[in-house]
Amino acid sequence: MKIGNPARTLDVGSAADLHAHLGSEIGISGWASLDQDDVLGFAELTHDRHWIHTDPARARDEAGLGGLLAHGFLVLATVTALANQCYTIAGATRWTNYGLERIRFTAPVFPGDEFRLRLTLNAVEPGPGPATRLGLDCLLERRAGARPALAANWIVLVEEA
Repeated sequence: MKIGNPARTLDVGSAADLHAHLGSEIGISGWASLDQDDVLGFAELTHDRHWIHTDPARARDEAGLGGLLAHGFLVLATVTALANQCYTIAGATRWTNYGLERIRFTAPVFPGDEFRLRLTLNAVEPGPGPATRLGLDCLLERRAGARPALAANWIVLVEEA
């Protein structure tokens, strides 16, 4: 995956500082893209070798696609790297992916398509143990499309020293 420089990043000292940004867009990643090798590698890694992900000619001829279609779960997996560009918490010592809700793959991503993450903070709550639970609305917008590629609510646990 190739990722450009972020468009906007929020930097705070602690998770408590995020309360001031509740309901706000806290960051926009740089434009990113996947190449054909990323899609083929993901197909091998996950054993999801459906021809729309592995055979560009068949994907064009039989599905009417422009070529290979990136796996939805591959596109979802890019959110972690892109979110790292959107915000930082200086006092954080550990991050844990707690889960996802309402995931929707709303438009296709093909190798070479550019996309970026828009991250909105929808919750800052006490988490289990010493963690703070963050709710993050993820919108993966496409440069060449009116509809986003993905929308989801991501739950992240942040622990601080």
